[in-house]
This record gives sequence, structure tokens and C-alpha cells, in this order.
Amino acid sequence: MTSTTTETPTARKNPFDAALHSHGKRLTRVTPRILQINVGKICNLTCTHCHVNAGPKRKEIMSRETVDRILEWLDVNPLQTVDLTGGAPEMIPDFRYLVDSLCGRGHHVIDRSNLTILLEPGYEDLISFFAERNVEVIASMPCYSPDNVNAQRGEGVFDASITALRHLNEAGYGRREDLPIHLVYNPIGDSLPPEQTDLEADYKRELKAHFGIDFHHLYTITNMPIARFAAYLRHNGKLEDYMRLLADNFNPASVEGLMCRDTINIDWLGNIYDCDFNQQLNLTLGDADGPYKLWDVDTEMFRRLPIRTGTHCFGCTAGHGSSCGGALA
Repeated sequence: MTSTTTETPTARKNPFDAALHSHGKRLTRVTPRILQINVGKICNLTCTHCHVNAGPKRKEIMSRETVDRILEWLDVNPLQTVDLTGGAPEMIPDFRYLVDSLCGRGHHVIDRSNLTILLEPGYEDLISFFAERNVEVIASMPCYSPDNVNAQRGEGVFDASITALRHLNEAGYGRREDLPIHLVYNPIGDSLPPEQTDLEADYKRELKAHFGIDFHHLYTITNMPIARFAAYLRHNGKLEDYMRLLADNFNPASVEGLMCRDTINIDWLGNIYDCDFNQQLNLTLGDADGPYKLWDVDTEMFRRLPIRTGTHCFGCTAGHGSSCGGALA
């Protein structure tokens, strides 16, 4: 549970911490449940909202040595859920080795997919690979209409996404409880997501009626004012207004569910962070000797580390709240 705290110099300097304090909230960790691994920034798409600045020319890719060190750490710190993200996580050379090793150890694996990668040459068998191992798929689908999707992610992406979803349905995803697939909605521009339950109903109705597609849940995620999306806002003179929108819509009810409370996030080198957004801002966790690697800590030590915050954190607490699992309040 979050709790009341007294004001500190940090709270006075950091607007987000000041907002927490003004509502009697304190951001503290609980026992970690999830290890989220950003395996690299290589991706077959270049999306305008991407907080990772991912793309086809990125060279950051997790090595086999780092994969093995993560697996050794998990043998001692057995977090049940491992959440794989990128870029397109499927594109790193050791992706199948990593998934096989995790599933073989009994972990629940989540793959965060852009869907289109599942149609690329050399990746066509990934759907059956996932189904055989009960990998949960969380797929980016910013709208149920082609114009909005193509505007955010590139021409032709909507049709490719629909084709991939149909293949996933054929394999049982979205139609079997043991093969969950969830879709992710991001606003097209500088606005907050609508109410998640209502939008999920719209998605299910439209995708079923027009394309015969089934899925389990829709997650609404706020566009974070960092990296490529921040550059877009700045270029269009909208960054200051967007930051004000996020701060003005701070929702204290979202704080308890923030992912930084129960998730360990690491990058392609094994450095640890509070979340994937802090990772992209290089807000590492460590000491005078430098950033901690995952294998430098255990879950108890991680729980004692303070959470690093900034004005971008308003992106996770605005409106209905936002996390990798969708709305929070």
C-alpha cells in the first residue's frame, strides 16, 4: 500500500514527487513479481510514438552471455513472470533460446509484439512456437481503423497486423484461455487514452464484425513524453502543453498500481531500472561505482532501492493511469 510521507527537499524540487506529497502518497516498492527484459532496440518498424527510438538500423542487441547470466540469476531469484520487450524482441539472434530456457524453467513468458514481425521471412513459425510453449502475446494495435494505425506506424501496417491476428486466432490465441493475446492502444497524438473498458468493447465489436478477430483484453497506454514522441511534440510546439495536460490530470488512485512498484526492468546489457521509460532516459539504479547489473542484486536488495522519478512519471499517473498492463484506475 502507498502511505503518507513528510515533505523532503526532493519533493520540493521534483514536481512529480510534490504531487505525490500533496495527495499524501509515497511511491514504494513491494516484492518484485515481474522481470521485464528489453532485449534490444532493433525493430522492423519505426513508429512515431516509440519511447525506445527503435528501428531497423539499431545495433543494441542482447548477447548470449547476458542471456545466460539472466537465466542464472532467475535460478536463484525465481520471479514467475518474464516480460520480453524491445524493439521487436523476436529479432535478436538468441530470442528462441531465451524463450525455450525460460519456459523450460517454468516461467510464464510474455512477448510484446508489433504483430508485423510475425509475417517477416524467417519468423513465420513463431506463432506455433509461441503456442507450443503457452507464451502470452501482448500486441500493439493503436486503432481498429487502418488510417489511424498506418499514420502512427507506417503504411500497410494495419493490413499486416490484421493478417497476423488472424494467424494467431487460427493457432488458438484469443480463443483459448491458455493462449492469451491482448492488444495495446496508444493515442495517435497528444491526448490521454479514453476509458479502457468502453474502448475494449469497441475494439471487440469492430474487429469481430469486420475481420472475424478475437482477443482477450485491450490495454490503454499513455504516450510517454520522451524519446521519439517528445521530439515530435517539440517539433510541433506541443511539448509544454502535453506536459501540462499530464500534470493537470494526475490521478492519485493510480499510484498503487504503478509497474515500478513490483517490476524489475533491465536493458540489453543487464543494467537495472525502475521501468522501461526510465531505461530510455538512462535513469539507472546504482551507486558511486556505477549502474547495478541484474546479477549485482537480489530481490530483497532491489526492494530497498529508492524509485527514481521525474516529470515524465505524470505519463503513468494521468487520467485512468497507464502501465504495461493497461489502465490503473
